[in-house]
Amino acid sequence: MKICVFCSSNDWVDADFFRLTEQLGEWMGSHGHTLVYGGHDEGLMECLAKAVHQSGGTVVGVIPQVLVRSGHTSKYVDVCIPCESLADRKQLMLDRSDAVVALPGGIGTLDEIFTTAASATLAYHHLRVVAYDMNGFWKPLETLLDHLHEQKMTRGDYHRQICFAKTLEELTEALEQ
Repeated sequence: MKICVFCSSNDWVDADFFRLTEQLGEWMGSHGHTLVYGGHDEGLMECLAKAVHQSGGTVVGVIPQVLVRSGHTSKYVDVCIPCESLADRKQLMLDRSDAVVALPGGIGTLDEIFTTAASATLAYHHLRVVAYDMNGFWKPLETLLDHLHEQKMTRGDYHRQICFAKTLEELTEALEQ
């Protein structure tokens, strides 16, 4: 399975997020899955790429030229797909993926989650984001989405576009559905 993963590129996030990200990468690699991600060489992005690569999986990096020019391309990328912008990167990643996972991240990760969910709502694709709720990280997002749903601001049940997994086991089960 080709799994697109959105996540933080910051090195200073909670150490437990790195540990859980590494476990996900080991599972992906040992099960022969391919990581499709943003190709950055820092933070959870680099942690995941390293774990997938070292566990026998393939790493596809979709990398904006600005990162290439600044020397921030991961050495664990097996297949490099250059692109011009973040919008291009999101589309290229989704086009090459069978599933989407969101790990803890910031504004960029939120943009990726919502772009994926909104485009699924309009049937551009049939991918659902599985948000890995490490240590309750995504609970505020789930609360916000529940509020939007209660206020009838979502079309139907948003869980068709975004679901939440609290453990690696729940995450792998959601990916296999």
